[in-house]
Amino acid sequence: MTKPSKKQRLSVYLDPAVMRRLAEHAARRDHSRSLVAEAAIESFLSPDAAERQEAAITKRLDQLDRRMTRMERDVGISVEMLAVFVRFWVATTPALPEPAAQAARAKAGERYDQFVTALGRRLAKGPKLRQEITEDIGDSHSGIGLARDE
Repeated sequence: MTKPSKKQRLSVYLDPAVMRRLAEHAARRDHSRSLVAEAAIESFLSPDAAERQEAAITKRLDQLDRRMTRMERDVGISVEMLAVFVRFWVATTPALPEPAAQAARAKAGERYDQFVTALGRRLAKGPKLRQEITEDIGDSHSGIGLARDE
């Protein structure tokens, strides 16, 4: 019967910060520093270490891609919303005679401040417009009240 080979001793010099992190990690896991160091070296020397790292990077890139897709969707919604509003506003707002236009310009600053305040409240407590709009609206524009010219 053969005896299992005895582990060999290795002396290493570690930076104090690395040694502190090693000791903290070993204490948290209730393992010896030697066992944690051995596992780390084994992982480093393992041929699949690069594959695990690539898988982690791929997962992170996939998450970023999904976030970017949502951002593109949100920006698209914002642009379309602004275009629909401007089209509606231009179609329904008559030009004012000059005395009324001067009064409207004088009132514009106050109305703008009210708009910014309302927008701030909406952003603070939601729901956000992008949450109200479903992904699969398709060709159905019922309930919107505006016809779109495409």
